Amino acid sequence: MPNTKILALGHYLPPNIVTNEYLASTLQLPEEEIRKRTGIEERRYVDSETSCSDIALHAVENALQRSGLSQEEIDLIIFATLSPDHFFPGSGCFLQEKLRLPGIPALDIRNQCSGFLYGLAIADHFIRLGTYKRVLIAGADIHSTGLNLSPEAKEISILFGDGAACAILGPSDDTSRIILSKLHADGRYARELWVEAPSSSGRAQIRHEDLDRGAHYPRMNGGLVFRHAVRCLSEVVQEALTEAAYKLDDVSLFIFHQANLRIIDAVVRRLEISQEKVLCNIQKYGNTTSASIPILLSEAQEQGRLQRGDLILLAAFGAGFTWASTLIRY
Repeated sequence: MPNTKILALGHYLPPNIVTNEYLASTLQLPEEEIRKRTGIEERRYVDSETSCSDIALHAVENALQRSGLSQEEIDLIIFATLSPDHFFPGSGCFLQEKLRLPGIPALDIRNQCSGFLYGLAIADHFIRLGTYKRVLIAGADIHSTGLNLSPEAKEISILFGDGAACAILGPSDDTSRIILSKLHADGRYARELWVEAPSSSGRAQIRHEDLDRGAHYPRMNGGLVFRHAVRCLSEVVQEALTEAAYKLDDVSLFIFHQANLRIIDAVVRRLEISQEKVLCNIQKYGNTTSASIPILLSEAQEQGRLQRGDLILLAAFGAGFTWASTLIRY
């Protein structure tokens, strides 16, 4: 049974930079308070005509250009997103059409901030079984078109940005491989970080009263999310290392989902990880949910921070609640 290797990485960030200064005036929150609460200094927003599959396509084109792979080699598309182009069909099909790859399977997964890691686990199993040889995993999200940019929603609206990234995976003929993935969820907390409407419950997917009370905007129990994120991320890192018989010191790079710098710092302190091994870009992009980990991976490769042979550990926590870790010999 073959192992699975990351063959290519790519990313895309919209050119429109939105600073804390802009949001501070809109949300009536001091600029310094935004940075203190989140670690974010700016983020990117798409223009109003851009779709999630559009930015995913840019990321795939970047990966193909950097790797020399051909898009015709791709035989499965996995699209991780919480902001699909439309209610249905899935954005994977829209991306497939833009890549001009009719006939290959395309599936969407809805695991929010953990989506890319869930996608890695799915791709790994398909490749190990020999079902597919070139699997594209795209993580892309557009938040800016669905945020409530008014003072009552300031605690959640300061967090998010738009972006896309992807990985192309294939069978490994060397030591590079996905070592293992650990996936978790706890639906008891699904309503602590969610968008209530549109919904298939009731006689209409969205009603006037839903709009009046802002049920179509994201809502979050910030304190509860913070506590669970720190605990779950710490535990899932240790879980992966214990099962694979590695220690924290063996890891070359830790790449955490970029939700909030305070969460990352708390996990790093709790696990006593060297700060030099932890990559962050939340200062520039905010929380791009399913795109945040692959953007970090792609940038690290581009900047020479990620080298073949490195042991890297990815970990994410998000709505659902879902959380996951992936250990990779890059």
